Amino acid sequence: MAESYAIIGDGVAGSSAAETIREASPDADITIITEEGEPLYNRILIKEFAKGKLPEAPLAIHDEGWYEDRDIDLRLNTVVIDVDTEENTLILHEDDPIEYDNLLIATGGTPTQLPVPNSDAEGVHHFWTFQDARKIAADAEEAATGVVIGAGLLGIDFAAICGAQGIDAHYLMRGECWWRYGLSQEGAEIVHDGMREQGVTPVFGAGVERFEVDDDGVLTGVTDSNGDHYDAEFAGVAIGLNYNTEFLYDTPIECDRGIVVDEYMQTSLDDVYAAGDITQFHDIILDERNQNGSWGSAKEQGAIAGANMVHGHGHEPFRWVPSYSITHFDFPFLSFGHPTKGDDECERKYSETEWRRLTFQDGKLIGGVLIGDLSPQSAYKDLIRSEREVADKKDLLLEKRVDPEQLAPQQEQ
Repeated sequence: MAESYAIIGDGVAGSSAAETIREASPDADITIITEEGEPLYNRILIKEFAKGKLPEAPLAIHDEGWYEDRDIDLRLNTVVIDVDTEENTLILHEDDPIEYDNLLIATGGTPTQLPVPNSDAEGVHHFWTFQDARKIAADAEEAATGVVIGAGLLGIDFAAICGAQGIDAHYLMRGECWWRYGLSQEGAEIVHDGMREQGVTPVFGAGVERFEVDDDGVLTGVTDSNGDHYDAEFAGVAIGLNYNTEFLYDTPIECDRGIVVDEYMQTSLDDVYAAGDITQFHDIILDERNQNGSWGSAKEQGAIAGANMVHGHGHEPFRWVPSYSITHFDFPFLSFGHPTKGDDECERKYSETEWRRLTFQDGKLIGGVLIGDLSPQSAYKDLIRSEREVADKKDLLLEKRVDPEQLAPQQEQ
C-alpha cells in the first residue's frame, strides 16, 4: 500500500515538499491542507502588487491544475483544529479526518497585533497574505496620510507602499535607526534618506500609545509614546509573527516560539516534520538553534523535509545561507547569513549609497549587509559555508572587490 503524506500549509515550504515527495515517490498519496482560498502565490511580489506596480496575474505560482496534474489532493479553505499523533489523524473543522503515515507542518505565522487601544480599527493593516495585499492596495490608494510601525524588514515594505501610493507617512521606530540589530547608524542613514526621498519621514525613539478613531471606528490618527499626534488614514503594522502552533498544544510535538526540529526537519516525533518560518531548526553552520523566514530558506527546508520523509531520517541535512533583498530604493540592499548575531563585526562606507557590514562568531564569518554593491555576496556566502576563521582578515574582506585567493588558507609547508 502506498505511503500517505499530509502537508498542512501551501506556502513555498509545503508546496516544495509536495513536489519533492511526488518526484521521489510516484505512487504516494499526497494531501495538502491550507486555510487560504487560493493556491501557492509569490509572497515576495505581493508587496509590489500592494505598491500598485504589478497586476494580480503574475503573482500566482501554481493553479489548481498543477496539483491535479501531479495527483496531489489540494484542500483550500480547510482548517486543521487538532492532530491525533497516536492515531496519525488530522482533525478538521468541518470535513472528515485525514489519516497519514507522515506529516509535514508548514503553517507559518500570523502577524502580531499591537497591544494598544484600537489596534483592530478599520485602516490598521498587517501584511502576510495575498488577501492582506489586496486590502492594503485598495486602502492605500485612497489614503492621504499614514503611519508605519515596525522597524524591520517587513515594516519597510509598508514604508515603500506608502511612498509608491503617494501617502504622506511617518515611520515610527522605537530605536535610533531602522533595523538597529542589523545596521549601524551610518548604514541605516542611507536607508533613511531613501525613505525621505519617497515622502516617508522616519521618527526615532517613538512607539505607539494608541490609534485614534472616529465614531465609526475608522482610523484617523496615531498618538505615539511621546504624546505626539500624527494624522493617519492608513497604518501598517509589522512587529513580528505569532507562529501557528495552537492546534498542536495537546500533542507531544515540541514547540518553542515555533516547532523545534533537527537539521533534517524532523520534530520530536519520528513521523512528523516541519518546514518554513515556523521552525526552530538546528543550524549546522552556527551549531545552534535558529529561525529564519526567508523565501529561499522555506523552499529549501520544504525540499529537505520531503526528501527525508520519503527516504528516511538522516537522508539529507538542511544547510543553507539565507539572504533577503530589498528593491524599494534607487540602491540595492541585501542581508545574508545572520547579520543580527555574532560576537565581532566590521563595516565600511564607500559612498553616499554604498556601505557594507560583516558579522563574525568565533572568528568565522556568519553574516552581513550590503548596500549599493551586491557583487561580493557569493564570496561571502562561500566563506560562511566553509566555516573558516577569517576575522583576522577584515581589511581584505572590506576591500571594494573581494579576492577569494587572498582569503584562501595558506598551504602547509
